[in-house]
Amino acid sequence: MTEQHTLRSDAGIARRTTTRSRSRWRRTLLALALLPALGALAHAQDAATSTTTASKTAAIASANALATEAGFEVLARGGNAVDAAIAVGSTLSVVQPEASGMGGGFLAVIHDAATGKDTFIDAREMAPQAVSEKDYLKADGTPNRDTSLNGPLAAGIPGFPAGVAYMSGKYGKLPLAASLSPAIRIAEQGFHPSGALVRSIGYKAEVLRRYPASSGKFMPGGKAPVEADLFRDPNQARTLKALAANGADGFYKGAVAKELVKSVRAAGGTWTLVDLANYRAKERQPIELQYAGYKVITAPPPSSGGVAIAEMLNILAPLDLKSMDEAHRIHYLVEAMRRAFRDHNEYLGDPDFVKMPLDMLLSPYYADGLRQSILPEQATKSAWLPSVHAKSPGMHTTHYSIIDKDGNMVSMTATVNTTLGSSFVAGKTGILLNNEMDDFALVSGQPNAFGLIGGSANAPVGGKRMLSSMSPSIVVGKDRLAVIGSPGGSTIITQVFEAILAFVDGKDAGQITAQKRIHHQFLPDRIDIEKGSDIPADVLARLKAMGYEINDTETWGNMNVVVWDKTSNTKTAASDPRNPNGLGKVETAH
Repeated sequence: MTEQHTLRSDAGIARRTTTRSRSRWRRTLLALALLPALGALAHAQDAATSTTTASKTAAIASANALATEAGFEVLARGGNAVDAAIAVGSTLSVVQPEASGMGGGFLAVIHDAATGKDTFIDAREMAPQAVSEKDYLKADGTPNRDTSLNGPLAAGIPGFPAGVAYMSGKYGKLPLAASLSPAIRIAEQGFHPSGALVRSIGYKAEVLRRYPASSGKFMPGGKAPVEADLFRDPNQARTLKALAANGADGFYKGAVAKELVKSVRAAGGTWTLVDLANYRAKERQPIELQYAGYKVITAPPPSSGGVAIAEMLNILAPLDLKSMDEAHRIHYLVEAMRRAFRDHNEYLGDPDFVKMPLDMLLSPYYADGLRQSILPEQATKSAWLPSVHAKSPGMHTTHYSIIDKDGNMVSMTATVNTTLGSSFVAGKTGILLNNEMDDFALVSGQPNAFGLIGGSANAPVGGKRMLSSMSPSIVVGKDRLAVIGSPGGSTIITQVFEAILAFVDGKDAGQITAQKRIHHQFLPDRIDIEKGSDIPADVLARLKAMGYEINDTETWGNMNVVVWDKTSNTKTAASDPRNPNGLGKVETAH
């Protein structure tokens, strides 16, 4: 084998690995040995570098090197971008359970190159039929944050297994078992836990110890793991094998389903076998709009993100942002965010349960009216616009972006909600359950963990899907396109919005993921700006003079982006330099 190189981004620092033999390559990068003439790409935090690769390349950006490698392994077996997305997502269920997994859900935008079709897969979790507001209230009638965030009452019926089975059967090229095989192997053979997983286990240790299966999985022998340990997950491997052998029925029916329900009910939850058997992944029409000569394809409800992004872009569409000074550019971005989040809180919910005024919200004429309400030299106070209360955003979930050699694309965001979800592992299944019930408006007028409030449109009902901020998106221009997404709670929406603007402005994948971010979500009425931002002091002073409160906060998000420049047929991938686990890997290959 000829000499090959892989550049990997570890905590924003490029590191070269060189191999000269097939055996050493296999030892170093698993199934990447199957890929001939591997191209390379790496991004540092402050500056992006890219290499031009030959035609017919593939690119994957995910939050974990093992997951990216799993995706390339499946591509090497003849799979397409959908098969690779299943491999990436199922591997993340094993190696990054703090952010996503089989016990959670996902939303995905898929582009089929052969037909030109764009579609959306809704594998969002749903409420069990026995959901009751009283389970999330204390005796004094105030919200019970423990039951909405911890334990089985916090968990919605998972959508991830049904979603990957549906995607595989309709849009994949390989059997589901082939796409799940890397995750099964890693779960059985073991892996070294990332710093982020170790920290998450330490952070949630008290809750994990409430449940024997949770402490058994995450603290074997009674101790939290360290990064040097070999971490195995044989119970989840068995559940993945059942899914591989029997499709969705391997999870939602039979022995796995019985164990899920038995363990949930024994710990005080309300799931039934009927709840599991009734779950279906759904295919929906994505939201599409034009902005600055680009087509934006993004997530419809039960995501709130796509509607909000479309509304913000429509507000800004007639404005010449490039000609503005930085203070006024931020001013107009923030006012667009403010108005979109106000509508997010007011109108959006599960489309199967709620009639939403989407024609109005997505209309350029509605955006014209919102734009006219923006004062050019003064901040609009959120109190001037009718709505509700909120608090600080949170930062969990994961995203992966994939383009294969044929031009098929997947933008997929997956979650278990907050760190390690509900902290409840369902008995012998090895499946860590989500705490997505908190994304409902469980108690009217009270914010969820991410500071968002919904009205009756997002109230919990049995069989209903909770509103999500996940915003997987694809942006298509004449010569360039991008696959974009990120975790980050309510900040997902503004991250993707700002990434779209950056891509339209000509930035590459590394620059998009590394750029400093701002965020406004209607309430609290302030602009969040990342610490260390390069926004000049005089610009901040100008914003404060306009009436804005500025909040310096820690960095957020973990964006993964792939950009395809069709003029050179170059695909580049970038993983966020903020990546907390230090294993974010970006590669291109052909």
